[in-house]
Order: sequence, then C-alpha cells, then structure tokens
Amino acid sequence: MVERTFVHIGLPKTATSYLQTIIWSNREQLRERGIVVPGAERRDHLWASRTVREQRSHQRAPEHQQTAWSRICAELAGASGTGLISHEFFAAASAEQAVAAVDALGSTEVHLVVTAREPLGLFTASWQESLKNGSTTAMPDYAREVSEKPTDIWNWRTLDLRLVLERWTAAVPPERVHVLVLDPDAPREDVWHRFAGIVGFPTEGIDLSGSFPNTSMGVAEAETLRRVNARLTGFDKAFDKGVYLRTFLADERLVPRRGERFWPEPDQVEDCRRRAVEAVDHLGGAPYDVVGNLDQLLVPDVLEERRSTLSVTDEEVADVAVDLVATMLGDVRELRQSRQDRPTNRLSRLFRSRGADDSST
Repeated sequence: MVERTFVHIGLPKTATSYLQTIIWSNREQLRERGIVVPGAERRDHLWASRTVREQRSHQRAPEHQQTAWSRICAELAGASGTGLISHEFFAAASAEQAVAAVDALGSTEVHLVVTAREPLGLFTASWQESLKNGSTTAMPDYAREVSEKPTDIWNWRTLDLRLVLERWTAAVPPERVHVLVLDPDAPREDVWHRFAGIVGFPTEGIDLSGSFPNTSMGVAEAETLRRVNARLTGFDKAFDKGVYLRTFLADERLVPRRGERFWPEPDQVEDCRRRAVEAVDHLGGAPYDVVGNLDQLLVPDVLEERRSTLSVTDEEVADVAVDLVATMLGDVRELRQSRQDRPTNRLSRLFRSRGADDSST
C-alpha cells in the first residue's frame, strides 16, 4: 500500500488539463521518483470520478471504464511510495461520496490538492468549457443556482471553492487539504512547480514540452459555438464532443481567431465577488494548507472594460460562421487529397458520388 495518496480534485478550469498532461507524459519518470500514477491511461481517472459520483449512465459503459476506480484502488494497494490521482470532476462529489472514495483507498493517508483561482475568471472560463461540451445555455442564464446533483459539473457546485471544501472535508481533515492558489501573473510553469512541491517530488528533468494551455474563445466565437450546438444532432457521445466540438471546432478553429474578451452580466460579477469573500473567510477559519496568496482569490474592485455576450450581433456570428465554412472547406479538401490513394475509403466514395451528381446538373 502506498504510504500517502494525493487526490487532485480540481477545481475545473484551474490548470487541471495542463497539470494532467505533464503528469501522464512523464508517468515513468514520476514512478522513478516514488510517485505512482495509477491506471492504464489518463481517462481512467475521469472514469473513476464517474464511479465515485455514481453517474448512472456509467453503468452502461464498457467494462474497462466501469472498473477504472477499482483498478486504481487495487494498484495503489499493491504499490509503495506516494499515489497521485487527478481529475477535476471529483470536485462535484457529495460529502457521502467523498467519504466512500477515501474509504475505498484503504489505509493510505489521503491528502487533497485543490487548485483554485478567483471566481470571476473561473466562472467565465467554465461557461466556455460548457459550450465546448455541447451546452446551449446563454451566459446570462448560466449557473444561476447550485445543483444538488454530483453529476452536474458546469455549475457552482464545482466552481465554488467553499462548497467543494465543505463537502470534501467530511472525508479529509483540513490540515491534509492543500489549496494551491493560481498566480495570474506568474509564468505558466509556476503552478507545476508548486503542485510538485505539495506532492513532494523534484521537477528537474521533467519534460514540459507536451503541456498546453486550455485557451479561451472570443465573445463572438463563443456565441457562434453556442448557436452551432443548438443545431447539432447525434453529437451526444463524449467522444464526439471531445474530438469534434472541443478540439476540432473550438480549440483548433475558433480559439485561434483571438476574439474580444468578455465578462458575465453585472449581477453575476457581484455573485462572483461574494463567493470569493466567502471562500477566503472559510480558508481563514480552518487549518488548511494554503499555497499562495489568498488575496489572489478575490475579484478585483475595478475591472477592465470588456464586452457582454448580449452585445454580440447576428452579423458578427455570421462573419465567424462564414470564416468557419471557408476554413473547414479547406480541411475537407486536404482530407480528400490525403486519401486519394485509398479509393475504397468511405469518405472518398462519398465525395466521388457527390462530384458526379454535381456535374450532371
């Protein structure tokens, strides 16, 4: 059994993808340093979070997904050193589910790592992430209440630091909860080095070249994606959302446009301010291990001017959409040319069939 296990539970949109990319691309090097990252692949930790949060749809998943949590626990039980589990969806677990998860890890001393940032930037980024996952909710309607469901991710249930800490400290005492406050002015690798310091391993020789930031879209681009989501059919599977919506459309084609930045509505900004103060007060009232400056969890009194999502016009959406069509037509041509040597390919047959039909009209 590993002596200690660090469970990194998010919050979502707090450099979690960045950290997880480094962890999994350097898994063998970490093992040499006494850090055991259990599982066969990165998605095992996602699937494990679904078991912990008792997601009903997970019961219909393939066996290797359903068994991810039990395999992780078994691997840690048979290893020595320090265990490391990381997925931001664990943040949504109820207090009862958190207790059950810690119990399943056995006699290892469990520590939590909670990466955190000021709620306004977090709220704005999480709305964009919800769009990348197929949501059609407009910003003024986003996260207006705290969900009671552990399966709901893009909601104050996972975004409110105080609420997450209150649930998880039912399972792990505050003195073993490490809250890593993101520094918006620090170099990107700062969060990695401080994360490693919490878990307890040196970072020299760890390759960071495969890491990447989860970059935001501009306001017109985000609104365009929201409207596209409303027109899609048959893109309900996680694979389709991850490959086509999140990566192909959002990250690779909308993000590079570098559109204008934006804020939520004024009352949502004030809600973020209130939640920030409550989180800082909560952290000051218990023996949490806070790594960083608590003031950086507060929303600034004065904000730079940014647009509202309500200001996006139909003309702006049309401009983004037309550019997308032009870009994606180039993608299709490149794909077709790259497959010309494979005439039996289904996509090639489709293009040839359509080409023949077009020439006859």
